[in-house]
Amino acid sequence: MAPATESLTDLQKEIFTKISNNEVAELKTLLTANKMKMDFVDENGMSPLQHACYKGNKEIVQMLLDQGADVNSCQHEHGYTALHFAALSGNAELCHLLMSYGARLTATNSVGRTPAQMAAFVGNHNCVATINNFIPKADIDYYIKPQGLQTEPMLLPHLADSFHKFIMEVNVHPVRVAINLQKCPGLLENLVKVQKVLEAMRHREMTRGVETNEVMAFKYHYLSCVTAEIIKCQKRQEAMKAERSDKEKINDEAEEKKSDAVELLVRKFLKCSKTDGNPEYQEAFLREAVREFPFRESTIFRQMVATLAGSDPPSAVSVVSAAINGQRGFSDNLQVCVTCGEEKATKKCSKCKAVQYCDRECQRLHWFMHKKACARLGQSSNNVKLSDADKVQIGNAVSSRLQNLAVN
Repeated sequence: MAPATESLTDLQKEIFTKISNNEVAELKTLLTANKMKMDFVDENGMSPLQHACYKGNKEIVQMLLDQGADVNSCQHEHGYTALHFAALSGNAELCHLLMSYGARLTATNSVGRTPAQMAAFVGNHNCVATINNFIPKADIDYYIKPQGLQTEPMLLPHLADSFHKFIMEVNVHPVRVAINLQKCPGLLENLVKVQKVLEAMRHREMTRGVETNEVMAFKYHYLSCVTAEIIKCQKRQEAMKAERSDKEKINDEAEEKKSDAVELLVRKFLKCSKTDGNPEYQEAFLREAVREFPFRESTIFRQMVATLAGSDPPSAVSVVSAAINGQRGFSDNLQVCVTCGEEKATKKCSKCKAVQYCDRECQRLHWFMHKKACARLGQSSNNVKLSDADKVQIGNAVSSRLQNLAVN
């Protein structure tokens, strides 16, 4: 149904023009000089905010939100909200901005599609993952206050921001999850509390009735499994240190780094079998994490188990990633870090140029596995000059062999 709108004023038309042309500075000047409500719409029922989201311009969207634009207002003739347009634009940061202002993730358009579903339809997987992994800050704030008969909160208040950032990370590769825990201030020193909160959030998510979100519940479960594994590594390290005599204690900084619990776990995740080149421990850990999901009747559990039990199943890391972030259609040309699965990994091994990493830290962590292959590839490159196409093919082959991240 077409919106009932009055004729637009010249100022309102000018605002639409500035947004359409992405004229940020001019629009800012215009809005500063004319304080007005952003609730007017054009002949299609589109507000200035919806137009800015359609253009994918985060700076203009922020400007309009600061001006008081309603993030959920929708008079569009086909029911597309601002978040629908942001998802279609392919700007994941813009989607996150709108959701932080309260944009409804479950709003549907005239054909019954949510913003995430529309993003998936046009292949904007980064937007799908961002929307699927969004958690309102209020969900975290619940745990920083004592509830019921509790005398203290489950999560220390100063950890709330770090914890919120940790659980909203899109990359769920176990190596990246472990590194994220290490990098988030305070979380590594409070892993037991972190694990208990994740388990509580898992249970709460599965008992919301019609609002139950199985995907998010499984993500909380999965993160708690990685957290529990780091706790086990820490306990083993503490036990080993306790057994050493004073003379045997390691003081050297480099040796101390090697005994770091997170780094030891990362090496276990990355170590590949000599027979087939697959990361055995990582595969076994992820399969066990799936099996331990306590809600056996859930759709997500049955789908993952059926996929992993197939005659030629994809890697467990790809199954877990697809369950949380959604299936993706095109991944052949993705540049993926062989250590942590991060996309758009632009750095290459300086010696063989055949494998890609997202940063130096990931290259360092993976070197114990890559150094033998690197030497062989380096010798080959000295004898035969490889074309760019050959280098890309070798890189893709090595990346696929080491991590098998593509979802079948």
